[in-house]
Parts: sequence; C-alpha cells; structure tokens
Amino acid sequence: MRPFEDSDASAFTTAVRESALTVGRWMPWCHANYTLPDALGWFEVCRSGASAGTAHEFGIFDEQTSEFLGGAGLNQINLQHAYCNLGYWVRQSRHRQGIAARCVRALADHAFKALELQRVEIVVALGNEPSFGVAQKSGAMLECVARNRLLIHGNSVAASVFSLIPA
Repeated sequence: MRPFEDSDASAFTTAVRESALTVGRWMPWCHANYTLPDALGWFEVCRSGASAGTAHEFGIFDEQTSEFLGGAGLNQINLQHAYCNLGYWVRQSRHRQGIAARCVRALADHAFKALELQRVEIVVALGNEPSFGVAQKSGAMLECVARNRLLIHGNSVAASVFSLIPA
C-alpha cells in the first residue's frame, strides 16, 4: 500500500469500471461511468485528508507486478476518542485472494502504533458477504447490527459494526 499518485489515475479508473457490478453494489462511487477526473478528484481528497490528519487512504498494488489492486484506508479519524473507520475495496478480478484481509491487518497496526488510536471500526452493509468475511478473517469482533447505519444508493441500510482494538 502507498498513497495515490496522479499517475495511478488511469489504472484506478480501469479497476473501478471493472468492479462496478460487485463493489458498486455497496459503494455508490464505484460505477461503470467512472472517469479519470473522478479519480484525480479522489486523489486530491486523499491528500487533503492526510494533510488535515482526518484520513489516511492508500492504493493497493501487487508487490511483484505493481498492478493496481484496490484501495484501503483509515478515515473519519476521531482523535478526541482515539478511533477511526477502516474501509477497503479490491478490484473484481482479484477478489478472494486475501488482499483485503492483509490490508486490514496492516492498517490496524498503523492505527494503533503510528496514530496511537485505541479502536478501529469496520462497518459492513448487511448482505455484503465478501466484506463481512474480510472483517471476520482479519480478527475483527462483530459488536452489533446498527439500523440505518449506512446510506447506499440513497437508501438507509443496516450494517454490521466490527471493531479491532490493540492487542
């Protein structure tokens, strides 16, 4: 994982479009008409969040080939209460390879050690079985199902709330 660079925009756009039917079901920004300017705009949001200390978003790349695999990050950072949200997505062609689970573990470690947070939450819409499985495989504890927790495609949906805390 590393911060996005503008030169990643084309690969990012291709991966988003490839994943519109799977990832896009749960993440409305992921759609078949995603554009290069959309990617560049997202990268700017990522840089702004990092500068403000409110988010740390990263691109996921294959260690051997440098292929763009997806994105993962810590966001909604609340320093007063020492917690944040952790999100992830992996392009459709690379699903079920353990990529997201490895990223979750690495990001949680970063949250606890570098950022000195005490809680990391993973919020998964009900029905999003792949993401639910990633949270479980990562060792996150399922705490509850929260009603109307997420807004997806204009609809309020319930979500499973997982947590990770320092060992």
